[in-house]
Amino acid sequence: MELAEIKSRWNDVLDLLERENRVAWLAFFDARLVSLNESELKLSFIDAEKLSGAHNYAQVRKDSHRHALEAAIEEIFGVSIVIITE
Repeated sequence: MELAEIKSRWNDVLDLLERENRVAWLAFFDARLVSLNESELKLSFIDAEKLSGAHNYAQVRKDSHRHALEAAIEEIFGVSIVIITE
């Protein structure tokens, strides 16, 4: 799997995540996909800091929310991926 493939269907992943766990969606909706190294997907939230009225949802990015995102990715793509945040 390539990063471009995940990027092309990222909105599908987020839509599924929003239906399944709206709090998890809120924690990850503004993530920027940085890299994919084997089964580790690195996300960045640096863009959120650039916006007017910057927001920081880091405190709600709990393991359970990360697992919900990983489950949404697995459902869309059929592969297990670990989320890494920076």
